[in-house]
Amino acid sequence: MKSFFPFIVLSVLVVIAIFVFFPLQPENSTEAEDIRAIEAMSNARAEAFNAGDAAAIAAHFTDGAFLMAPGAAKKIGPEAVEAYYQEIFDTYQTRLESGYEEVKVDGDLAYGRGFAKVTLYEKSTGDTLNSSSKYVNILERQADGSWKTTHDIWNDNE
Repeated sequence: MKSFFPFIVLSVLVVIAIFVFFPLQPENSTEAEDIRAIEAMSNARAEAFNAGDAAAIAAHFTDGAFLMAPGAAKKIGPEAVEAYYQEIFDTYQTRLESGYEEVKVDGDLAYGRGFAKVTLYEKSTGDTLNSSSKYVNILERQADGSWKTTHDIWNDNE
């Protein structure tokens, strides 16, 4: 029994040292701040969609960003994103409810997985179209610390 005593003491000291030098911590406050900033950017995009402001939506995309909407060719870059949304706004009055269900940050990259409910009101006829979708955004931290979308991908909930 005495021969195991030094081993047990050493094991306990190693476990204590691990917790002292590598304590379990709650979510990193920087990560929490990043998630809040990403969610705020997403909310700003939704507000711009509801206002019919294609340029304000496109401002949240990186220069080489991809927008991959169902049933449409991919759009690359803010100008193409703006044109895509402007075409919608020229025809419809819009209403969007959306939000992230999950956001993960890893350094200067992040992804968000969420939901969207869209109502489109045809300006010329008054007809209403409703859709529900799920999406994934990939985001990149910019030099100024802000977050922009590099990939916006969604499909319908049918």
